[in-house]
Amino acid sequence: MSKSDELSLADVAHLEWARKLGRRGWGHVHPNPLVGCVIVNGNRTVGEGWHRAFGGPHAEIVALEEALTQARGGTVYVSLEPCNHHGKTPPCAQALLAAGVRRVVFGARDPGSESGGGADNLRAGGVEVIGPVWSEGVGRAENPAFFHTARHASPFIALKLAMTLDARIAARAGERTRVTGLEAEREVHRLRTGFDAILVGAGTVRADDPRLTVRLVPTGREAPRRLVLDPDVTMPRGAAIFQDHATVPVHVFVREDVAEAQIERLEKAGAHVHPVGRAERGLDLDAVTAICWDVGVRSILCEGGSRLADTLLRERRAHRLYMFVAPDTYGAEGVAAFPPDAGSLRWDDFAPAHAPEQHGRDTLITLDRAEG
Repeated sequence: MSKSDELSLADVAHLEWARKLGRRGWGHVHPNPLVGCVIVNGNRTVGEGWHRAFGGPHAEIVALEEALTQARGGTVYVSLEPCNHHGKTPPCAQALLAAGVRRVVFGARDPGSESGGGADNLRAGGVEVIGPVWSEGVGRAENPAFFHTARHASPFIALKLAMTLDARIAARAGERTRVTGLEAEREVHRLRTGFDAILVGAGTVRADDPRLTVRLVPTGREAPRRLVLDPDVTMPRGAAIFQDHATVPVHVFVREDVAEAQIERLEKAGAHVHPVGRAERGLDLDAVTAICWDVGVRSILCEGGSRLADTLLRERRAHRLYMFVAPDTYGAEGVAAFPPDAGSLRWDDFAPAHAPEQHGRDTLITLDRAEG
């Protein structure tokens, strides 16, 4: 019998609500995971909560503080296995034992070598535990960066593409084009709040002159850094991305053999410059991601352009795709989102992470690449 077979319809509904509560923490808890919790006693919800802020109380603690003594003998539904270690907060498994809960149902197993194991601790304490209810793929879809960095000492990379129905990302080469509407743009800004950094190529800077900051939604825990791949130092010194470099860092990656004067020009504009080696398709991305990891970047949202997107896909570096599709076509003059030989890309590596979402007239399709 599978874990899901042990659940009633009420169990499924409460666990799903815990998942939705957890999503409210987006942009405020990373690199910690999104977690929601619901406590039910006597067919009545007596406490609920979610992890609201990095370093703050976990979802279980928030729910227990609301439930107080009503948690005793109740059932706890939590989207991620209760933690079992002393980090910035005490272990949630111990708090649940102290509260006298009777039963715990959790969605995904905690992948952390230190934080995992809470379920076993609860069982040893006499609590009935059902979980993980979800597969690892479902758990990873909720917290992809958390699951990735639990196993790999490299940043999680998501690729955002805005395209038309005929897979064009601009009306013409070198022309700044607004492909999607305001609602989709607002969602992109919301997504930015949940990442440590935003990555683009120098061509995107020259064509669109983006700021790559969070503006259309409330700011998150901290502003994401801006990363630019500019092998030949072609981005203009007056680019908009440098306007607020004092508060939102800009990191520019260049060839290791560029002239010192070129590096000094970028540094005077406000950039942190990182010379790296060459690779077949541009800069050595292993070196780029290693530097990002060293400076504390655990998750990266890549927002352009087509050449960089192609490289990330071909080299299987993109772990998630956010594809915003607009109900328009640009025709043959439009800039293709994928090169003519894109059919050779391994699209079967990707599977839907969430159901498609509508943002105004545009559709967001979110895909995750299988681990391995």
